[in-house]
Amino acid sequence: MDLRENRPNCTREAHVIDFLRRICDQHGLDDAAYAGANPISGRVHGFMTYSADWQAHYAQNQLHRIDPTLIEARRSIAPVDWSRLEPNENFDKVFRDAHDFGISNLGLTIPVRGPLGDVGSLSVTSNLPRSEWEKLRKEVIYHLQSYAVNIHDQVMRDDKLMAALTEHALSTREIEILQWIAAGKSQADIGGILSISHRTVEVHLRSARTKLNALTTAQAIGRAIARGLIYPE
Repeated sequence: MDLRENRPNCTREAHVIDFLRRICDQHGLDDAAYAGANPISGRVHGFMTYSADWQAHYAQNQLHRIDPTLIEARRSIAPVDWSRLEPNENFDKVFRDAHDFGISNLGLTIPVRGPLGDVGSLSVTSNLPRSEWEKLRKEVIYHLQSYAVNIHDQVMRDDKLMAALTEHALSTREIEILQWIAAGKSQADIGGILSISHRTVEVHLRSARTKLNALTTAQAIGRAIARGLIYPE
């Protein structure tokens, strides 16, 4: 699934929200939200599938200032599991209010960091029983990391200066290796397929991550898919 899929006569906001809804439908999640900030243009972006009532309450009470899911995501490069957040006053305030609007305190936030100080996050929620949520979280976390980068890069790319400053060309070999990884192959498998050493695969992969300004291989895959360099399997 790719945000670049064409949606005729669709505004960018509607396009992103539609993509968030498809993420929820495909993976059995209740709601999803993307938040991002572009330091080049000074713009802040927010798209979500939550009810209009919760969105209005959240904005009117400026809960983004104390929301622990966003605060912790800004400090982390790893996915933030809401069940591991510190249960402090801000946590109680945000999730007590959210509960009143039917929103669970079970969820996950995926942070994204770009090369020019741009930041973003993809959050998802689930009303499943905790044991079922734990199982689902393990199944979807890799996909969510790819979606997070996909959404963030497409939103940031709307700023032409940002796009020009962050675009770097990958070699044919780097693209080839990323495509095999997206297909589920290990570095050892890829070395055998391409008749190169495991170390050479790692060198190309490290270079691809650098060019794509990705901290992890999952982010690199997401960015390569978003740019149309490789295709999801």
